[in-house]
Amino acid sequence: EQNKEKMSTINVIRNKLLARIFAVVKRGTPYVDTMRYAA
Repeated sequence: EQNKEKMSTINVIRNKLLARIFAVVKRGTPYVDTMRYAA
């Protein structure tokens, strides 16, 4: 049960990363880390 939650969390993070990677490749623009400049 705990392993299932861990894998679910990993999948959510993986999907977010893939979405950002594909967006950058599709647009042809560099990735900007907006969280770095958050107050």
